[in-house]
Amino acid sequence: MASSPGRVCVGLISGTSADAAEAAVCRIRGSGPHVALQLLAHVSDPFEAALTARIQKANSAREVCELDALLGERFGKVALRAIAAAHLKPKDIRAIGSHGQTLAHLPPGAAAFASSLQIGEAAVIAERTGIGVVSDFRARDLAAGGQGAPLVPYFDWAVFRAPRRARGFQNFGGIANVSVVRARLEDTVAFDTGPGNMMLDAFSRRATGGQASCDQDGSLSRRGKVLPSLLDELCRHPFLEQPPPRSAGREQFGEGWVDPLWERFSRQPFDLIATALAFTVEATARAYERWILPEHSLEAVYLSGGGARNPALVDALVRRLPQVSFRPLAELGFPEAAKEAACFALLAHEFLEGRPANIRHVTGARRAVVLGKWSPK
Repeated sequence: MASSPGRVCVGLISGTSADAAEAAVCRIRGSGPHVALQLLAHVSDPFEAALTARIQKANSAREVCELDALLGERFGKVALRAIAAAHLKPKDIRAIGSHGQTLAHLPPGAAAFASSLQIGEAAVIAERTGIGVVSDFRARDLAAGGQGAPLVPYFDWAVFRAPRRARGFQNFGGIANVSVVRARLEDTVAFDTGPGNMMLDAFSRRATGGQASCDQDGSLSRRGKVLPSLLDELCRHPFLEQPPPRSAGREQFGEGWVDPLWERFSRQPFDLIATALAFTVEATARAYERWILPEHSLEAVYLSGGGARNPALVDALVRRLPQVSFRPLAELGFPEAAKEAACFALLAHEFLEGRPANIRHVTGARRAVVLGKWSPK
């Protein structure tokens, strides 16, 4: 009997830094422990600086409403580009999984009612592409008492686990997160480690008058020197002491935290960037030393996200944790830039299968739940 061709799904995401829309086309067979995923195409649509600024500063219902529709249009276009890059047509796609663009993330304890807001209207995506869309992946886990994040650990386990080894996966997006996966899903350990590129990007934009959107290749942070007293101050951030389950967002490390620091150190912009990089590394290292390394012997930790392309950050991390073998995700045969978008193709597939994809001891949810909401074509 011929093997099942599986279904083809598209994953969409715009990271916490709001710098691009990412789309990944994946062929997926099976489900849960029997799932197999093949990446067919990945497309990135960089946002212009003005759009990134609008997203980061959105603070009115009108602005959020307009951005929701605008980003739906952008996500629809990048999905169609990715489908074409895979030499497919919309009729070949079973579903789109859209994480969208996070504007606010308020897990349990951060507000009277736990909630998380991702925009990029699914109805617009469905209408523009003619493909059904699964969206709003965090809401059901939050309703079940969880953090609503991180969600990528399910992908790390499904796609990258090894039979008798523990593998680590460190992602440096706007927020940084780690997963440690073994053969069994219930043995997964995962949580947000702290800031990823969020502070670095914010200070880089300010230091260059908007000419640079990030610390490209470490070129800005390497021009400065770490300010020890400021690093000590940053390391007293309460998030670093919070035990898992835990998740972070702009509420901890976004503009509201960055602005006062810029006001104090704007005359030392490159020292500030160097210190932000050192804080990102220190927050990551302390998380490993406290919650991972005492309990887990790791084959290696595989790096992804924009920070994985910053040699200054990677070099500093290697120096800070010499006992850990850090490797590029590409060593496992998967391009790191496509990982997060591919995750939401997988989560859309599992939604269609009716399979819970939250790892409840990772998010803190009371039970395993099916993630997402359906917008038909």
